[in-house]
Amino acid sequence: MSDEPMKCAKSAVDEILISGGTVENEIPIWAVGKDASLDALPLSVEQRTWIEGVGFKGTAKQQTLVPGADGRIAGVLFGLGDGAAGEPCGTSELLIGQLAQSLPAGTYRLAKEPRDPTLAAIAWGLGGYRYTRYKTKNNGGAPAASLRLPQGADRDLAVNTIEAVRLGRDLINTPASDLGPAEIEAAARDLAQRYGARIDVTVGEELLAKNFPMIHAVGRASSRAPRLIDLTWGQEGARTVTLVGKGITFDTGGLDIKPSSAMLLMKKDMGGAAVVLTLAHIIMAQKLGLRLRVLIPTAENSISGDAFRPGDVLTSRAGTTVEIGNTDAEGRLVLADAIALADEEAPHSMFVFATLTGAARAALGPDLPAMFTNDDAFAAQMVAMSAGVGDPVWRLPLWPGYDGKLESPVADMNNVWEAPFAGSITAALFLKRFAGRAQRFAHFDLFGWRLLANALGPRGGEPQVARALYAVLAKELDR
Repeated sequence: MSDEPMKCAKSAVDEILISGGTVENEIPIWAVGKDASLDALPLSVEQRTWIEGVGFKGTAKQQTLVPGADGRIAGVLFGLGDGAAGEPCGTSELLIGQLAQSLPAGTYRLAKEPRDPTLAAIAWGLGGYRYTRYKTKNNGGAPAASLRLPQGADRDLAVNTIEAVRLGRDLINTPASDLGPAEIEAAARDLAQRYGARIDVTVGEELLAKNFPMIHAVGRASSRAPRLIDLTWGQEGARTVTLVGKGITFDTGGLDIKPSSAMLLMKKDMGGAAVVLTLAHIIMAQKLGLRLRVLIPTAENSISGDAFRPGDVLTSRAGTTVEIGNTDAEGRLVLADAIALADEEAPHSMFVFATLTGAARAALGPDLPAMFTNDDAFAAQMVAMSAGVGDPVWRLPLWPGYDGKLESPVADMNNVWEAPFAGSITAALFLKRFAGRAQRFAHFDLFGWRLLANALGPRGGEPQVARALYAVLAKELDR
């Protein structure tokens, strides 16, 4: 097992997306809709008899290996269903990812060019992902199937997206024993070095000296020093896009300790940090014409004699005081200091990502992150484009009527509303209080985890929203 910082090598993606030259014995994939005629396909009588015998009907994700006269695989039939039944959304190109998981080793090509060849290539690369760091036998499975890059696909975008998402997945999947604040910093430094970005990191007691008191308070109980990672890239004077990602590498709940069952997936509580690194990776690799800033407050919410307590009053970077109603609502505390820093330069856009509340999961489930924003046009575009790339989000309201629920009798605010209602909305309102100068604000409350395997990947970590927001930003810059 490697203890190197997580890196997604371009060569690994090159092995699954083939371009240039020719590869002998490429196997065609015939993607067909439900009950579609196979008459136009180059199939022998014997092959048609085989297909009929195995009951291939073209239903979504149904696949059949078609044998040749020599006994080798002559082709693959793959069902697209009715064109709108695919998971996780209705874009049939995304179903191609299922084949990367299930086909035997070999090089394949799509016999018919898809409507969106780049999306099909991305789906293949995401679908074939496996997390094998701790597998000691056969490194986690058989060799991956490779795909000839479809004609017309944007190879750079496909490769950069696959690399970035795999990095994000690796970060989330890595257990807290091997991923603490220092390891998140190492991953950020690797990206900064690769793309020529500037990076500054404030660690431990230095957080107090530089006025990040809530990040320090949340992380001070751990033997692993908390820190704030600040990465900048792009041209001065360009539109500023600031990404803020929650990096709690493990969350015990603090003194308001979680039950053991609720801690099982808490290695993923740094999912917001994984999202911003994923998105930054794509933005920088694609050289988008913007000024990017990435802020990651990262800490471990542990329990010790030095842990912050329920009822404590903390002073934020913004100068406002916060009464602690629950130590398990620590993510919004570290984010508040980072958001306050970001807001000092009044960015055009500020996007915040966090595995923040169970309330968002109760409302929308694990596969649909909640989006809160003050920009109606942006919200509509995000919902529409996120569905098209298989990275869906849904808007919930920044309902001002609940803002008063955060008031405290002893401080400027409480970090929670004591009633068991609207937890995701009040958390978003708490964050918004620290972002008064950003022209466009959006907060994404995500799960960061795929509970069940689907066409785009196995069960495990997922940097939700990153691909969707990149698509929106790229489209805005093309106008």
